[in-house]
Order: sequence, then structure tokens, then C-alpha cells
Amino acid sequence: MGQITSLFAWKVARQTHDSVDETALLRSAGVDPDAPVDPSFMISDSDYYALFERAARLDPNGVELPLRTGASMLCDDYGAFGLAWKSAPTLRGSFERAERYARVLTSVTSYEVQSTDDGAYMHMHRDGERRLGLRLSNEATIASVFSISQQVASRPFRPLAIYFKHEAPGDGDAHERHFGCPVHFGADRDALFVSNEALAHPNQLGDAGIAQFFDAHLETELAKLEDDSSLDKRVRIQVSQALSGGVPTIAQIGERLNMSERTLQRRLSDRGHSFQGLVDEARRQLAERLLTQSGYSLADISFLAGFSEQSAFTRAFKRWSGQTPRSYRLEAQSREA
Repeated sequence: MGQITSLFAWKVARQTHDSVDETALLRSAGVDPDAPVDPSFMISDSDYYALFERAARLDPNGVELPLRTGASMLCDDYGAFGLAWKSAPTLRGSFERAERYARVLTSVTSYEVQSTDDGAYMHMHRDGERRLGLRLSNEATIASVFSISQQVASRPFRPLAIYFKHEAPGDGDAHERHFGCPVHFGADRDALFVSNEALAHPNQLGDAGIAQFFDAHLETELAKLEDDSSLDKRVRIQVSQALSGGVPTIAQIGERLNMSERTLQRRLSDRGHSFQGLVDEARRQLAERLLTQSGYSLADISFLAGFSEQSAFTRAFKRWSGQTPRSYRLEAQSREA
């Protein structure tokens, strides 16, 4: 499950028509409407996409909701990330900071700057089912990049073209008016295409020294996130190592990781994981590895995966993969033959 800053949920809710219940929208995504806006508070990507879908359906002009949402974004809304974007010497430097540091805002979106002879594509990469909420979010994100590029540029900023992978919502005229350039739907990318001239021109507040300061801050934040994102992997490894002695408790795994049961539970929950879910995943991964890479009997594998009875192992494996351990092993062997 991916995570997205709750700031984006606030922005969507606040750009809806007065007839839409902003409070209910925020609560539907697990955001407290009475709390202050906190960009560090993350929500699940599925909750965010569902909020966006609901908002667009309720809003009388839902087609333009992602454009309004993107236009409402300010550099200062993004905290240290926004300050690094603003203080970069050029727009290319701003784009490159998004490429490096977007992880501090979301775990589901990344950026890539691809240079060409005529300019550069600012690609937005986002995995997931291309449901309505994700498509709306993609439009809002591209519109956000457009908005904060306008804010930092010392000359009027206009991209050469905008690209979306999804088909046009209506005739697309609203999008071309908004961006002031051709907008291509049904494309092979989600991106802005920007001229070399626009990329090289100095930003209004560009300052290499200040940019370096915020880069250092973001590197620290990125390191923390990378440590946190590996927590689920470390839990699965510890569970796998303990399974032959029975299924470990969260307290036992917490002790192995030098943290209390409560701290481990909270940190997993904050990242959209449950301990039981990770135990299940660790058992599945270990069983699949033993079935394909060892000659152990099914009874031995059942024991090593923490099952007291082979029949319980068979039921669990069918739930995981839709087939019995024996058929899974035979299928893997036939692929290798």
C-alpha cells in the first residue's frame, strides 16, 4: 500500500464546490478536518484516490477539479521540498530536485527528467490501476508541477506540450486553456515537455547556497524514509528466521529489532502494514523459496514455515497462490525444464 501526504487531500477538498461537504470528504480518507494541515501526515493512496473520485462526482465541474487543485498548490505548501524547488538556480535544477526528493511527499510517484535536443520531458511515473481517482490525481500532479514552475520562473512559464496516458475527459479544451499549450491524451507518457530556454533561465529566488542547505536537509529526510521503508522487509526477515520454532509474536520480533512491541506496532501501522500480514507474507515467501529451490519434503517445508500440520500448510498455500504446494513445485520444475 502506497502513501501520499494528506496535504493533497486537503487541497482537493478545498477546491470543491461549496455544495460539497469538505468535512465528510476529509474524514472519508482518514484526515481529521479539525486538525491543522500537516504535510508529514500520510494517508494511503487508495483512500486518496477514492476521495478524489468522490469529490469529482459530487462537484458540478468535476472535470476541472484536478486543474483547480494543481493551480492551488504553492511552493511553500511543500515545506523543505518546496523551498529546495524555489531556491534551485534554474528550473532544470527544480525538476532535478523533484526527481531526487519526491519520496518525501509520496511513495507512489517518482519523476524523471529526460533531455532531448529541443528541451526535456518532466516524466511523472505512478504505478497502480488506472482507475478514475488515479487519473484525476495524475492530472492534478502535472497541474501542480505547472503551477509551481510558474511561481519560481523569472519569465512567464509555458510548457511546449502536456501528455497524459489516459483518454481525454470530454473535449480537452479546458486543459489546453489551463496549460496554454497542446495537451495530448492517450499518449505513451504522463509528462510536461519544456524548452531548453525555459529550463536554463534563472529562477526568481535561485540561490545555490540556500539550495545546498535544503538539499542536505532533504537528504536526511530521504535517508529516514529509506530506513523506514525497509522496516517491513526487516520484519519479514526476522519472522522467516524464527518460523522453524513456531510463529513468533510481535513482541519477540520487536525485541530482535531493538524496539518495543508498541513502537513496532505503531511504525508498521503508520506505513500501512499489519504484523499479521507481514507474518503471512514471510511464510508465503519462505514456502515458495523452499518449494522451488530445495529438495525438502512437503512435510519438512510445512514445519520450516511454522505450521504444526501439513494440512494447515496446504490450506494456507492454496489461499496464497490458488494451488497446492505440490502443484506449485511441479509447475516451477516444468518451467525450468
